Amino acid sequence: MKTVILIDEDLASREAMAGWLTDAGWRVVVAEDGEVGLDLIQRHPPELVVCDLLMPRCNGFQLCRTVRKDPQLKDKTKLIVTTASGYMTDRLNATDAGANECVVKPIQRLEFLRLVQALTTGETTLLTRKSTQDNIRFDRPPNVPALPLDDPVRLRFWGVRGSIPTPGPATVRYGGNTSCLEVRADGEIIILDAGTGIAPLGAHLAQEFKGRSFDISILISHTHWDHIQGFPFFEPAYNPANGVRIIGFKGAREGLASTLSSQMESPFFPIRMQQIPANISVEEMRDLKFKIGAVSVEATYLNHPGLCMGYRINTSCGSIAYLPDNEPYQRFKYHTASPETANSVESLEYARRQDQRIVDFIQGADILVIDSQYDATEYQTRIGWGHGCVDDVVALALSAKVKRLFLFHHDPRHNDDFIDKMAEWGSNFVTMLGDTLPVECAREGLEIILPRPQP
Repeated sequence: MKTVILIDEDLASREAMAGWLTDAGWRVVVAEDGEVGLDLIQRHPPELVVCDLLMPRCNGFQLCRTVRKDPQLKDKTKLIVTTASGYMTDRLNATDAGANECVVKPIQRLEFLRLVQALTTGETTLLTRKSTQDNIRFDRPPNVPALPLDDPVRLRFWGVRGSIPTPGPATVRYGGNTSCLEVRADGEIIILDAGTGIAPLGAHLAQEFKGRSFDISILISHTHWDHIQGFPFFEPAYNPANGVRIIGFKGAREGLASTLSSQMESPFFPIRMQQIPANISVEEMRDLKFKIGAVSVEATYLNHPGLCMGYRINTSCGSIAYLPDNEPYQRFKYHTASPETANSVESLEYARRQDQRIVDFIQGADILVIDSQYDATEYQTRIGWGHGCVDDVVALALSAKVKRLFLFHHDPRHNDDFIDKMAEWGSNFVTMLGDTLPVECAREGLEIILPRPQP
């Protein structure tokens, strides 16, 4: 009997596929995360592996690369990656990592079984041919005072834009730097993303600490350019007395360290990352929960091309949720699904569960900073770009009962007046829905204090 190892964190998807494969005569071995699944693959080499793309501990990209490097597995084992995302870049990246096929959830039973048969018998199916055609078509393609390290917890915005920096007279109030936030909590300095905003933050930290050494942790949500492009200009990294800990999740093609290093290679930058004198560590986290000193951090996958993480920082004074690039799933799925599946019960239920997962993740957060790049009109022509609109974000925040909402990742074409109108509409929309959630647009230099709870 042929063996298939099925790896999926989502119980409903896992049980459905396991039942189909069992009925088709397969011996099914299941795992809930990528690390356990990889161990099973190496101990019991299967004919087929079906794994989700976004798994804790070892994602689908990593798993495919590992299998393809194993001489006992690379030719024998077929790989099917499943994903909640319909982004073509994710499908191409999965193929580049070694997958034979990438299937978008929710999965249709008959198509899935035909694909399994085709891969394991050498037949060609319509689905296989379509994937190959898709691959061919898409292959071308300010001066601020120093802050104490403790009591109270503080959040400061240093970069609030998405895509590209937008300096100039039209962006003075909200700022033109790309994504970067600073959190001071329980003796830790935590930086969220390393867009161009990390350059002025680094200059401020160097001035604040002068000759004293200090340690910093940088959480990278993903390695799209606007979230890492400022790191080569981060001044504290050039002081050998400082410690810089960079934390993120492994991407589709290369490891985090390799990706960060590549933007500093010649001819792009005069100093290689290996020459930076600070004590730098780059850590690719396997678990979605970890600690930075006394601060508890949680992570979750977001709906954005590639691997993008959202973070929740739980401090002694409250929680800060940071979802920098995210497209609410139900509307995205409705508009991008095929006509046959757009209104199917399975598709609608799967989309609902994905959005509920985000709601659960941010539930009750004291501060939510979230991608709200478009208004409702703009979003209609940008569905599938991986970003949210104000209406959906407000509804999401109200469902999660967060206490304060900051619209983030401002579009580079939006000037200060346009962003003012988005903030006004967000507040009005809350009122229309009968609630009182404070809605603001993130702006550079804005500082929020979370006071210690009263005894």
